[in-house]
Amino acid sequence: MADIYTLGIDVGSTTSKCVILKNGSEIIASALIPAGTGTSGPGRALATALEQAGLSNEQLTAVTATGYGRNTYEGADFLVSELSAHALGAAALMPGVRTVIDIGGQDAKVLHINVDGKLESFLMNDKCAAGTGRFLEVMARVLEKDVTELAEMDAEATGTVNISSTCTVFAESEVISQLAKNVNLNDLVAGIHASVAVRTAGLTRRLGVTPPVGMTGGVARNAGVVRALEKELNTSITVSPLAQLAGAYGAALYGWNKRKENE
Repeated sequence: MADIYTLGIDVGSTTSKCVILKNGSEIIASALIPAGTGTSGPGRALATALEQAGLSNEQLTAVTATGYGRNTYEGADFLVSELSAHALGAAALMPGVRTVIDIGGQDAKVLHINVDGKLESFLMNDKCAAGTGRFLEVMARVLEKDVTELAEMDAEATGTVNISSTCTVFAESEVISQLAKNVNLNDLVAGIHASVAVRTAGLTRRLGVTPPVGMTGGVARNAGVVRALEKELNTSITVSPLAQLAGAYGAALYGWNKRKENE
């Protein structure tokens, strides 16, 4: 029997992610391009994944798009909401997880999923950049650091500089004010991460914390935020090395499931 290849593409606000699955289980290629909807990112992610897998577009049985820009992606056989895609992907990457915290570039989501990866309930913060990847990018720029450096700085902190503002604009001013006081930069980063954790924990508690808890999205790669969130929620949080690909993985699984249904 010939192998079946399904591709999931997550067209996010700031990044484009692709995953190619072989026979609904084995990830044979993945790509992450730091350019999202309305850019060349989705096309570049697709080309990178296909080249990595040694496949052509014609060899894909199903292409499923998800994410912020899914409706603008041409060439998809199926569309699936980012909530359902993240639920499926999280369940596959972190078996047994029941609460999923997803922090992306422009929004934060908390999902309750069942053992099969089906979405049961969710809450979403998409009205404000605070507590998102965008918030961290703004703060990194003020500190004249790359956002990828923040986790390492947090690990060197010996204290926490309190950031009380929950609004990105006011928090930016607060950070600038703290810099003027020559506070320890590492402690300031720890405070920035704590402010993200407080906001995210509030969203999580509103939905309810059902352990085990897992985290997906680009911010899950920041160990400082994960630690701060564990402290705030008083629970351990599982993070897969493929956390940022959860949506694309779930989309590829969705395509596989739809194909099986149509057999």
